[in-house]
Amino acid sequence: MSVALKAKIADLFEEPACDKNQAKSEKDRKKGCGKQLAPGAAAGGCAFDGAMIALQPITDVAHLVHGPIACLGNAWDNRHSASSGSQLYRTGFTTDTNELDVIYGGEKRLFKSIREIIEKYDPPAVFVYQTCVPALVGDDVEAVCQRACEKFGKPVIPVNAPGFAGIKNLGNKLGAEALLDYVIGTVEPEFTTPYDINIIGEYNLVGELWQVKPLLDALGIRILACIAGDGRYNEIASAHRARVNMMVCSKSMINVATKMQQRWGIPYFEGSFYGIGDMSDSLRQIAQLLVQQGAPDDLLVRTEQLIAVEEARAYQRIEPFKQRLTGKRVLLITGGVKSWSVVAALQEAGLVIVGTSVKKSTREDKEKIKDIMGDDAHMIDNMTPREMYDMLREARADIMLSGGRSQFVALKARMPWLDINQERFYAYAGYEGVIELVRQIDRALSNPVWQQVRIPAPWGDDGETLGMV
Repeated sequence: MSVALKAKIADLFEEPACDKNQAKSEKDRKKGCGKQLAPGAAAGGCAFDGAMIALQPITDVAHLVHGPIACLGNAWDNRHSASSGSQLYRTGFTTDTNELDVIYGGEKRLFKSIREIIEKYDPPAVFVYQTCVPALVGDDVEAVCQRACEKFGKPVIPVNAPGFAGIKNLGNKLGAEALLDYVIGTVEPEFTTPYDINIIGEYNLVGELWQVKPLLDALGIRILACIAGDGRYNEIASAHRARVNMMVCSKSMINVATKMQQRWGIPYFEGSFYGIGDMSDSLRQIAQLLVQQGAPDDLLVRTEQLIAVEEARAYQRIEPFKQRLTGKRVLLITGGVKSWSVVAALQEAGLVIVGTSVKKSTREDKEKIKDIMGDDAHMIDNMTPREMYDMLREARADIMLSGGRSQFVALKARMPWLDINQERFYAYAGYEGVIELVRQIDRALSNPVWQQVRIPAPWGDDGETLGMV
């Protein structure tokens, strides 16, 4: 690992907004809170994968993976991040390094790849991702990017996040550091307004951002930059002129919010777009901070008027579902902001949360869960598949909401399951998203297939002998 990368990781470990760091002494903070991984040993996603997740939703730039083609195949398009414009981000670019590059170095191949991309596609910028093999060989990606930038007159951004540097979450932050080092603050916006905000840690999964943007538009609030869902290079480069930052997922990009506050004095808060109440609270906090930053006071009144209209309509539309869903028990296996924000949305529909995963949640996330569910909140730190299965089979939950990796546990238990993570096909953000979430839960629970699969087989084997693998 290069000296520069080690220094960058050490800096990230001293993140002042990290809940673990706040409980440590200054000496302990510098020791870090994770260990370097052996190449290929990052279970659940490596640092490179995390960097790609964080930055690939920037839609108009070329994302070039410097490494073996398998790295690109593993990370390409692994989230349903939607774009309202350019589709260049969905094109996979790789240098496809081979054995000769390991022997002689892959810097020339990288430079030629950058040149070919610029000549064929003319993007506003090229993001170059370092992976394990060239990092171990010693390719100087930063020097190649600097040379290409001088040669072709376009920003070429090195993202130094080889997989062995750490886990996926560290990669999220390393990708964000590339934005802070090379992108944010390099372009001035054409104009600014007192209503400019940035949204950080929002990836526009299946178009969720588009369910929130009309609400902000109605208030005259402009999203100067979204980092990174449906993002544009020039918008993100001019993000330093926003008046307020909203942090959607602090687990992935808290370093962007804290460093933008340090460098440009932009205040931030962490909010959620999931649930009627949380959506309203986020609109209120945005309005309050904008007024504190100089926006006209009438913004607060207009915000309350909009909230009153939207909340009344949303509660009216979920009422028919609430009559059938009240009392149904939900097991929520997710993490981060969804560990508490989705809880509030489910409770608004009368659902009972029997447990919510906090494996990827911060201390603030856990405190919010306690505020919503009470001190006896069933927070699950690391539930095994066997424990999930037992909970479902013993009817302590009527449905499980999780990511795709856990769906087979619910299906094996012959219980309904709904995708709540990044692979989903329905948008659940905003007032409209809450209604869609409740509708999908109702459909899953009402599906007649569950009654059919629970009928004992004619030969008397109800499937229990299969057990769990």
